[in-house]
Formats: sequence, structure tokens, C-alpha cells
Amino acid sequence: MKSLKFFGWSALMSILMMTGCKPKGTENAVSGDAAEKVYVAPGKYDEFYNFVSGGFNGQVNVYGLPSGRLLKVLPVFSQNPENGYGYSEETKPMLQTSHGFIPWDDQHHLSLSQTNGEVDGRWLFANANNTPRVARLDLKTFKTVEILELPNSAGNHSSPFLTENTEYVVAGTRFAVPTDDKNGDVPINSMKENFKGVLSFIGINKDSGDMDLSFQIEAPGINFDLSHAGKGKSHDWFFFSCYNSEKANTLLEVNASQNDKDFILAVNWVKAAELVKAGKGRKVQTEYAHNKFDESTHSATSTMKKEVTVLSIDDMKEAMYLIPCPKSPHGCDVDPTGEYIVASGKLAALIPVFSFDKIQKAIADKAFASDYDGVHVIKYEAALHGEVQKPGLGPLHTEFDGKGNGYTSMFVSSEVVKWDIKSLKVLDRQPTFYSVGHLMIPGGDSKKPFGKYLVAYNKITKDRYLPTGPELAQSAQLFDISGDKIKLLLDFPTFGEPHYAQACPGDLLSKNQVKFFKIADNKNPYVTKGEAESKVVREGNKVHVYMTSIRSHFAPDNIEGIRVGDEVYFHVTNLEQDWDVPHGFAIKGNENAELLIMPGETCTLKWVPKKAGMYPMYCTDFCSALHQEMQGYVRVSPAGSNTPLIYSLNNKKDNAVGPVKEGETK
Repeated sequence: MKSLKFFGWSALMSILMMTGCKPKGTENAVSGDAAEKVYVAPGKYDEFYNFVSGGFNGQVNVYGLPSGRLLKVLPVFSQNPENGYGYSEETKPMLQTSHGFIPWDDQHHLSLSQTNGEVDGRWLFANANNTPRVARLDLKTFKTVEILELPNSAGNHSSPFLTENTEYVVAGTRFAVPTDDKNGDVPINSMKENFKGVLSFIGINKDSGDMDLSFQIEAPGINFDLSHAGKGKSHDWFFFSCYNSEKANTLLEVNASQNDKDFILAVNWVKAAELVKAGKGRKVQTEYAHNKFDESTHSATSTMKKEVTVLSIDDMKEAMYLIPCPKSPHGCDVDPTGEYIVASGKLAALIPVFSFDKIQKAIADKAFASDYDGVHVIKYEAALHGEVQKPGLGPLHTEFDGKGNGYTSMFVSSEVVKWDIKSLKVLDRQPTFYSVGHLMIPGGDSKKPFGKYLVAYNKITKDRYLPTGPELAQSAQLFDISGDKIKLLLDFPTFGEPHYAQACPGDLLSKNQVKFFKIADNKNPYVTKGEAESKVVREGNKVHVYMTSIRSHFAPDNIEGIRVGDEVYFHVTNLEQDWDVPHGFAIKGNENAELLIMPGETCTLKWVPKKAGMYPMYCTDFCSALHQEMQGYVRVSPAGSNTPLIYSLNNKKDNAVGPVKEGETK
């Protein structure tokens, strides 16, 4: 205990020393040609798309590399006023859960889809750490098209990591809890008896990408941090870092650091799938949301599912094993060959590297040290390839360059360390500014990394940018790893709190981009495919406005006969058939957000006027020289008034383009 306290104070002092004052010469820490290497000339494209988790903002941010330019913020788990995601009627279902409408989440990790262990550019998967969910983004449109809630889980942190052919996305629970078929109303101090850790395996349709919760595995009630699938020879296996083997439920910084070692959990997912197919596991009655966005209707639906198959520890007796690991491991990373599994104990001064071949031999030889909650524990030495000695303080996460090297982030000593996977020798180290968390090498978790750049995502930013009050944006730092030495090239700020990132070559995605949606293919039930079809329809106290937008007017642009308390639905179809010509729509006094409608898309804004008066509506996206002229008015009369429902474009009875028309009443 004394040594633990000493380490804690030592670590704290190290952090304070590194982050509390500016190291000498940091402004000159880059090489002389750094500016040239990151410069992307006007009109030229970056080499890589860099997808960065948004952390507590719940979104995904897209940057170009090597420039560090922000390209796009992609809404996933949080409402986004910029484009109406989670506010429009079409996208509200995307944020439905068994707990109701959840407009926010904590987005930590990302995974690009793979084929044969190589990044294929089809989909991006994202996790929600708070209310457990996994999302899929279509990289043709850069839109969130599917979100699946995870039952029996709490804190979806070890997620959304993929098998090498995107057969499954895995999600391990961070917080052990009673499963949904057990009584959750139990004393917290009964954790050891009643709490379980659950691993979710989400099947992926190889053609459509559609997700389905195939099965879950009930594991010991410890915390799952990160995970990665095997590849090549280790294809059938998944590896999870686990902490809190003490099963502490209070003051974990002390009580979950008592044991010298925690674990890596090795799971044979192929055998698990075979067990489910053979009828093993119990059916757990539960409730979880499955939300899907249809890109033909531009609309989302939410379906509540009621059942999931759960394999027990006993079911997995010959398909799940624990490997001792230095305490409080974070990273659990598999090298491109699939032979080496790298663990990172946050409280260790070394990096253990395990051998897949040795793990298999240990299982065959029954080289077990003990059992833990009914799971065999493989002897540490029997699974160990070796240890990287004195790499730095606070190892967190390792990426690979495809040249036989690993790169590990050192949180406490604020540095990136390069080391040889086979010899385990440290080859180079470079400081980061400051307290680095995850690293990202494009394709660094695949069979074929693009080993040119490394990005460090740092937690503390002081003195790197112009100050912005008590809080600064988190810092990303770009390094050149193409040579023997790691070279700092660029700092750039990021949104939210970035945790993990994924990157791929630009041409892998850019050639497949959807430039606009064809009006003829728009199957939204409220689509208006031309101005002649625009209309206003009253159904009791609901009013549907079938509206079009095109440079530079709405049709209709004047509406009368709306009453206080009406539910008004503006169904706006963007008639443009050209790339990068979205239209916005907003109206005074609306309580949610604007719409941002892509070319050929239909979006719906709900508005309930609270008082009589005149309400301007307008386009929020600067679309043409006459953008300011793209506006109109809605007249709102008192409730119960008999003001006739009329709408118009150009306000002329004899105007063939848009005469004043009587609204329909159903």
C-alpha cells in the first residue's frame, strides 16, 4: 500500500512537472521541413481522411492529414443544430433508446470496416459509452445510418472493434451490472455475487452493413476497457483488457489497484457463434432499440427488440481464457501478423507482449495458474513473448507501422515510444504536449498499416495555443514516422475530447462519394418533387406544408391561416440536383433547430406557434447571390380563428408559376 501511494504521488509530481511549465525549446521541436510536409496547397486534397472520436460531444470529427484541417463534424449520438440531426422528424428516431429519447452520449472509439484485415472504406463504426450503443456510418454519404442499443450492459467502452472481415462488431461493458433477467435492485456491496460483465457480438451483413445483436457472452463481473480482434492465424479470437479484478465498488483508484495483475480476456468468437447455432445459451427477455436510417426515404425508424441469446461462463468453458497482465491495463492491441498481443498496464513500468502461438500451446497443455470466476487463468510466463523494459511511465495504447515496430503512448511521461516487436528494444521516443492518450497510425490496427504518419491525441493543451479561458481545446499532434526517427510536424486542436481515431487514404473514399440524391429516387412520404406539387394541408390541429426549395426561393413562400397551438410540419424538399448546394430552413420562434437539406433530400421541421403574429422563415445556408432574398412569411392567427388557410408564391391570382391557393382540409 505504501508503494502504491508512493507511485501515485510520483506520477502526480511527474504530471505537474511536465504540464505545469513550458519545456525549453518546445517551439523549436519540429524539423526544418515540417511546414513543407504538412502544407496542402489551395485546391489540393489531403492524403488521408482522419476520423476522430468526439468524446463528450457525442459526434465524430473528420480532419484531413497531413494538413490537420477540419473537414466535417458528423452527428452520431448528439443532436446537432447545424443540420437538424435529432431535431428533424426524420432523424429523431435515431436517438431513441429503451430509456426514451437520449439527445447526447460520450463517443470514445471508432473502427473502419475491413476486408481480409485491410481497411475497405465502406463503413465507420462508433461507440456510445454512456447509454450503450453502437452506430454505423455510411462513408458514401458520411451519414449515420444505424444505431443499435446494447442490453445487459453499462458503459460501452470496449467497443466498437471489428473482426478482420467485419463479421462482427464487439462491445464489452465497462461497468459490471446485473443482467436484465436478474434483479438489478440489489445492494451495491453485493457486486461480487450479482454483477456480471457482458460482451456483445453484433453481426454485420457483408453486403448492406446492417447490424444485428447476434449473441452476448456473460463474463466475470470486471471492467472491460479496450479490445481488438485477432488477424491471420489468430482470426478466430478476440482479446479484451480487463481491470478491477478486485471487484471493488468504491474508491477504485485505490481499491482496484490492490492486485499485482489484472487480465487480458481471450475469447474464441468462432466457437461462441457455433455454440449459439447449436442451441446453447439462454434467452434473456429485455428491451433495446434498433434505429435505422433509410437513404431512399431520408427517414429513420426505431424498433424495440425484446430478446437476446446470452452464453454463460459454463457455456464458454473451452472458449474463454484469462491471461494475467500488469495492473489496470488500458490498451489491448494485436500486431499486423496476428501473432503478438500487446497489453498496456497503466500502473506498470514495462509493456508485456503476449504470443498467440504460446497462448494456444498453454491452452493445449492446460498450463493454468488458477481459475477466476470459473474461467481458466493461463500462466503469465506461458503466454508471454517478452516485456519491453523501461519504455516510459503510464503506457496506454499501441499502434503499428507495418514495418515490425510498435508505437506506445506514455500518459505520465508524455511521450511516444517506438520499439521493435520481436526484439522488444526501444528504438526512439519523442515528447508530446501533454499527457497523451490514444495514438493513431492510418490502418494501424489492420494487416496493412499505412505507416507514414502517427497522430497523438493529448489530454492537456496548456501553452500550445492562444488561451481561451479555463478550458482549451484538446491537442492533436502529427508525427512523421516514415524514417527511423519520430519527427513532430504539426499541432492542431480538436473538438470534444478525442479518444481514438481511424484514418484511411483519401482516394479510398472520395471516389465513391454521393454528390446529391436523385429527386426521382426520393421515396419520402412527404416529398414534393416540383413546385406545382407544393401545398398546405390541414388535418385538425395538424398542418402539413409540402414545400420546395431551390435557388433562390421557397414554394410556397407565404402561408396564412395557421393558428396558435397548431402542430405545423414543414416538409421541405431541396430540388437542386447539383453537388454542394444544400438549403437551410428556419422560422422565428421555433423551439428546436433549423433544417439543412441536401440536394434531392426531404426533411421535416415541427413547429408549434405559441402566439399570434407574423413569422418570417428563411434559408440559413448561403446558396446564391440572392440568398438573402430566399425568405417568406407565415401568418399566425389566434386559436379558433376563421382565417382561411391559403398559400402562395408571388401572390398573384393570375400567376401561372404560383398563384394564391386555398389550403386543403382533411
